[in-house]
Amino acid sequence: MGDLEFNGLGLNLGNLSRLSNAQTRSISAENFTGEKGKGGLAVNGTGAKCARDLGIGWKISPSVMIEPGETFTLAEIEGPGAIQSIWISGYTGKDFIIRFYWEDQINPSIEVPLPDFFAVPWEPVYQLDGVDTTASVTSIPVVVAPRSGLNCYWEMPFRKKCRITLENLNPEESKVCYYQINYTLTDVPNDCAYFHAQYRRKNPLNYKEVYTILDGLKGKGQYVGTSMGWGINNNGWWGEGEIKFYIDGDKNFPTICGTGTEDYFGGSYDWDVGNKYNTYTTPYLGMHQVIKPDGKYYSQHRHAMYRWHVMDPIRFTKDLKVDIQALGWRNGRRYYPGQHDILSVAYWYQTLPTKKFPKFPIRDDLEIFHSSGVN
Repeated sequence: MGDLEFNGLGLNLGNLSRLSNAQTRSISAENFTGEKGKGGLAVNGTGAKCARDLGIGWKISPSVMIEPGETFTLAEIEGPGAIQSIWISGYTGKDFIIRFYWEDQINPSIEVPLPDFFAVPWEPVYQLDGVDTTASVTSIPVVVAPRSGLNCYWEMPFRKKCRITLENLNPEESKVCYYQINYTLTDVPNDCAYFHAQYRRKNPLNYKEVYTILDGLKGKGQYVGTSMGWGINNNGWWGEGEIKFYIDGDKNFPTICGTGTEDYFGGSYDWDVGNKYNTYTTPYLGMHQVIKPDGKYYSQHRHAMYRWHVMDPIRFTKDLKVDIQALGWRNGRRYYPGQHDILSVAYWYQTLPTKKFPKFPIRDDLEIFHSSGVN
């Protein structure tokens, strides 16, 4: 019996050589619609002045300017097909909010500040004491490359329609965006679910409160990742808290219970080697950023972590809730419930419809106070 025809989805080294009838397309400021043979035809754009001696085809429209308060449509694609990779640069701060809408839904299935979606909650480029500092991520589904290249490889199938928007929350400044959205047009199997991502922040977390990463989720699917930022508001170790997954009707006690914050992100014993935090970024997990106080104006140390459940997705059939404790130490070797600045993005696949997310934070509640707006 012959193999079923390959549709070009679920690519890996084991099937990369297989032929298919999938069609490759790409959307950027040089081809807003992704149409075949329609790239590089712009006569106006952000590079027009630079190309004035060269003419059409010579990088006339490499980027777009998104005006104050504007929501710009990065892509609108008729399916069936799947997003296969995304690259974004230019301005990469918290004033950009990225949203994905699958099919004809009113509610977004992805609604996240741009840097947080790519696991850099403290922004990929920031200043400390007047010096530019960068964060990097080297994982399989997400890569952040110098200086501020945001890349993702989450496969995102859709059947009828995909719409991606980028909102500029800044009321006064235009922001530049470079982007490339690579996708395929192909048949999508019935058992493919839709990619989702949701942002949350609590600043500060209330005393003895458990931080909620995700709740209110209804449907069938699998949880595939967590990225987090922690701004620490006390001295000493802060990561004893357990992550918990409440699956399909779990109430007071979860099905999955972790053993500590750094344990969930793949480390152990406070990430401490030589009496200091040691960062790492790997294919599926990392604690890739530590921002240390400078002893003058910056009071907190801040951490960024990610954990991709690519090889061990957490499957649910009806509902899912995810939370994590903030625990440090106090006298008498007792746990201390921390009151930190905690940010998170939950990533998962599920069936539609997408339940309306909690109200998105206002601009002031997204602000990172070390940010200098250098992007």
